[in-house]
Amino acid sequence: MSRPETLQPLFRSLHSIKGVGDKLAALLTRFFGAPEGQEAIVLDILMHMPSGVVDRRRQVGIVEAYMNQVVTLRLHIDRHQPPPRGKPHIPHRVFAHDETGDISLVFFRAQGGWVEKALPVGEERWVSGQIAFFNGEKQITHPDYIVEADKFATLPLVEPVYPLTNGLNSKALAKLVRQAVDSVPALPEWIPADTLSGRKWPPFAEAMRQVHLPDDPDQGQLWSPARQRLAYDEYLAGQITLQLVRSSMVSAHGVARQFSGELTDKVRSLLPFELTEGQELALGEIRADLAAPERMSRLLQGDVGSGKTVVALMAMAAMAESSAQSALMAPTELLASQHFHTIQPIAEQAGLGIALLTGKMSAPERRAIRAGLADGTIHIAVGTHALFQSDIEFKDLGLTVVDEQHRFGVHQRLALSDKGRHTDLLVMTATPIPRTLVLTHFGDMAVSVLRQKPKGRQPIDTAVLSIGDYSRVVSRLQARLAEGAQAYWVCPRRGKRDFGRGQRRGSLRRAAAGIRRSGRPGAWPYVGSGQAGGHGAV
Repeated sequence: MSRPETLQPLFRSLHSIKGVGDKLAALLTRFFGAPEGQEAIVLDILMHMPSGVVDRRRQVGIVEAYMNQVVTLRLHIDRHQPPPRGKPHIPHRVFAHDETGDISLVFFRAQGGWVEKALPVGEERWVSGQIAFFNGEKQITHPDYIVEADKFATLPLVEPVYPLTNGLNSKALAKLVRQAVDSVPALPEWIPADTLSGRKWPPFAEAMRQVHLPDDPDQGQLWSPARQRLAYDEYLAGQITLQLVRSSMVSAHGVARQFSGELTDKVRSLLPFELTEGQELALGEIRADLAAPERMSRLLQGDVGSGKTVVALMAMAAMAESSAQSALMAPTELLASQHFHTIQPIAEQAGLGIALLTGKMSAPERRAIRAGLADGTIHIAVGTHALFQSDIEFKDLGLTVVDEQHRFGVHQRLALSDKGRHTDLLVMTATPIPRTLVLTHFGDMAVSVLRQKPKGRQPIDTAVLSIGDYSRVVSRLQARLAEGAQAYWVCPRRGKRDFGRGQRRGSLRRAAAGIRRSGRPGAWPYVGSGQAGGHGAV
């Protein structure tokens, strides 16, 4: 379906805008996260909302300019005081005055004579910036704007502030924003007239202008009618997109699976516990989806310890009964490895071929797994993003299971499902999601919720300690290790320079050594980065 001609200005590449060269275009493409092979477009700039607004409308005399205020002053330039030769750490000072008092303008590392050109002695300039004091005298350090007296109109008295990235400054972005706003076409209104009038929302093009080129600071605030209208548009677009995705998923024919019950019965008999009522209900919903001719797209939501992995294993066993394969993908190698070691013993005893595939595997191991996936001897593949690289081919991938849904978006979910033919999709999340957010963010998926915990599952205690309480944590770990427990200590990352975490690792090793000396070799602590689970997490 072709895009209406009216919308074409919004989808122009930023590369086509005056002043955007190859280097800046590449920077903007990375900054806005454009899809691979595509460039950032005008709409990316328009939807890059300001994070705040600077009000430069306070035009007063120097005597009325107070500490930390942003003011705009009309100054007469008196003299320059450059730093002494060989002392670049001393700032370049420019002394100026108006009818009410004196002020100095401070510039650090000002080289090349540009300060003298911008502020010539004996002339007047409009200067805008934040007032500070030094040795009891008022000054502005690195003014935001210096404008000639007859070009006051070019100074933005109400200036939006945007999130930036290295290599992109605010003035360059402001130029692009102005050009983007000027290119917004007059579009037919899609919001009912009574909603617009009742909420006092402006039309789309006017809302963009008020947010990006405000005449008043309130126009750019989060609670302004213009921002509310654009937020509504964004949510509406998201809901329409999700419904289109859902309709495409449902309309895409799947495979009506048939189950013998042989493998699922074996897996059930090997479990050391009985499934909860919630697990049975979720399994029933999943089996019904798999048996239907439409492709499954289901979210399995449940707290840590509620048994989502077991439900996924049963679903993958059912898929193997229909002679198809399954893939379980986790966002980190640690979590993928944990899933694999949890389900491997049961899967293999039930006669299911299972393999772990990560990016760090050796070439011979990877070749063996690729062969097993291609000939179908591996029924379940567990891994990270490595599962869906171009060189990995399945004989018949029927079910994709994704853990930690919040790491993956709608487009990634579709890409994962496209790895096989008519592939069903099951997504697991431990994040508690209110029903309103489920409908908003997961509108393209059916939802199953596990509200119970398996019998005998120990309750999870959560405690918050200050950063200086490592000794308490280590002593508690020593006590639990002495009782035969296991523990994870999870850090955001590890590195040679990370002295604090090195201390923690050393403390845990000493704790483990003490336990081993006391004759408890079965207990161990693990320190690592990424996600952890299983026996315990700190």
